[in-house]
Amino acid sequence: MSASRDPAAAPGGLRAEAGTPAPLGATVVDGGVNFAVATAPGRRVVLVLCDPADGAVTAELPFPAEPHHGPHGDVHAMTVRGPHPALSHYGYRVEPGPATVLLDPYARELAGTGPFGTRPAYRSVVPDPEAAAFDWGDDRRPRHPAGDLVLYELHVRGFTRDPSSGVAHPGTYAGLREKLPYLAALGVTAVELLPVFEFDETDNTYAAPGTGEPLPNYWGYNTVAFLAPKAGYAADRGPGGPARELKELVRACHAAGIEVILDVVLNHTAEGDHRGPTLSFRALHEAAYYLLDADGRHRNLTATGNTVNANHPVASAFLLDCLRHWATEYHVDGFRFDMASILTRGTDGAVLEDPPLVRAIATDPVLADLRLIAEASDAAGTEQVGSFPHFGRWSEWNMRYRDTIRRFLLGRPGSTAAFATRLVGSPDLYPGRGAAPSINYVTCHDGFTLADLTAYDHRHNAANGEGGGDGIPGEDSWNHGHEGPTDDPAIRALRARQARNALLLLLTSRGVPMLLAGDEHGRTQGGNNNAYSQDNPTSWLDWSLADAPPGAALLRFTRRCLAFRRAHPVLRRLDHPEGRRRPGAPHPPVSWHGETPDQPDWSAASTLLAVLLHDEAADDTVYLAANTGDAPRTVRAPAPPPGRRWHVFADTAAPPGADAHPPGAEPPCPDPDRLTLPPRATTLLVAHPL
Repeated sequence: MSASRDPAAAPGGLRAEAGTPAPLGATVVDGGVNFAVATAPGRRVVLVLCDPADGAVTAELPFPAEPHHGPHGDVHAMTVRGPHPALSHYGYRVEPGPATVLLDPYARELAGTGPFGTRPAYRSVVPDPEAAAFDWGDDRRPRHPAGDLVLYELHVRGFTRDPSSGVAHPGTYAGLREKLPYLAALGVTAVELLPVFEFDETDNTYAAPGTGEPLPNYWGYNTVAFLAPKAGYAADRGPGGPARELKELVRACHAAGIEVILDVVLNHTAEGDHRGPTLSFRALHEAAYYLLDADGRHRNLTATGNTVNANHPVASAFLLDCLRHWATEYHVDGFRFDMASILTRGTDGAVLEDPPLVRAIATDPVLADLRLIAEASDAAGTEQVGSFPHFGRWSEWNMRYRDTIRRFLLGRPGSTAAFATRLVGSPDLYPGRGAAPSINYVTCHDGFTLADLTAYDHRHNAANGEGGGDGIPGEDSWNHGHEGPTDDPAIRALRARQARNALLLLLTSRGVPMLLAGDEHGRTQGGNNNAYSQDNPTSWLDWSLADAPPGAALLRFTRRCLAFRRAHPVLRRLDHPEGRRRPGAPHPPVSWHGETPDQPDWSAASTLLAVLLHDEAADDTVYLAANTGDAPRTVRAPAPPPGRRWHVFADTAAPPGADAHPPGAEPPCPDPDRLTLPPRATTLLVAHPL
């Protein structure tokens, strides 16, 4: 130790005295800083102060010998007073424990991170109240009704990192802020950001084939600091810069009517198992923060080496504090929880029917108006889609919707009846809850992009350095006759049609639609369906695709589909529609049809889905017919409501520009009694007054 162990006499004119146990972390107080850290019982803790310039240790101050005892551990607290204590970087040493300087779990900012891709030398930063001050102005959360939500999943860096983005600060929060007009014009009402908690992108054991260059952990699902923003995503990496820049992004999103949902990783940390780095949690209170077996070994239910002991009181309190921090300090609108099924596991690893943390999140008053979205699965085989403990609050990524619409697009046996259930909001999964809990999607960051879903039968992941065997082995994809890029005009046309089919079906389904960034203009990853390690054009959005065919045509189609959804209440209703016609109504809320009205084909071999959706209160009616077979079909549309005529909003087999029309300017349907559906084509009609 480089300093006296007398807490009353510290070097450099500092003075240490007994502190307060709450709040945990480093808190600037009158004339000093209060440090409070929780550990397992029986630990001795030393505060380590570091030079902000180079991280050199400047002082080591032992905490008082008698900590604040609690039922699940101890809290060590000390107030340090003297010249400029708030300008220090700091960490902790724990005895018994490793000699390394530990990060504060409650650190709101980390130093030593550098530009994205550089190996970090982490240090916790004492918050500077002046640097942390932020003028939110008249910021208000948009609080869109659930039926108006359109989610757009994106990676902060990848969204603008490519030179084609044309932003002043590529790959940053500021760069994303520059693209908000694009998102607003597209029709997006919420962005779902891949992890923005501080993570170590250099933490990847694999190397690029051929060059041997280390590969990054680009996605960021390996949290280092749960309360600190990712500094490598900031154009301003000075003191307080990343936090300020992220807050500016949130404020600008709200001003544009766009909500901000964070993808949060509460199920594991960057420490891995016993072979991983000791950063903080392992040394402070390993058994409280991680699931361990009877022999003290890590339970690896996340395929990352460790599993957070989410329902231990210590870990649960920390995770709840984390969410409150982002809600209050950053004004975010909600969270998507990676591998949320881990949060339902008890301290023995078994799945609980009434998990305390999941209930606490749902009932916490600070989080009361925020969106809670579960990825209702984990790497140990738990799958809770439709059964995740929701407490009236939680929504879910509906993975069954994803799988069913993909099978339907391919015309697989049994897929027509199965997709009909998904299209009306999955009443089998969410009985009595309506369609609001169902986050519907065709693609997400994990897997093929929409363009690749139509261009590849197999994953092409050799660049990930894992022998090509990583990623989802089968995705119900189809290359339409050629693997990868092709100049064959027939194959290219069919692929484009299938992309339009997917988008049209998604945006006419009940529930909350989610788009993957770039799908609207044909982004490809070259068949890589696990691009977590690709910080290069494979993962970056190529904005030039949006400016030229065929990407520009797909972008126009997507914008019109989103505008049509906004214009039609019948598509944004969140009840599960009934098939009974109310007295005096021309149609029931939902009716199913086939080649002739009221005669649907629910056989396993069926490749025709036809549905009429009617909203009596809004006087709004649409008719959707989808042919997923290889032969053309001719259908007779049901009669529209009295005084109405069918108009064609979308025909995915039509040439670009005529494949979808501006809402309100749809041309009349020439012959609704003989509506021809080419192979792999979808038509959407809307009833307008005569």
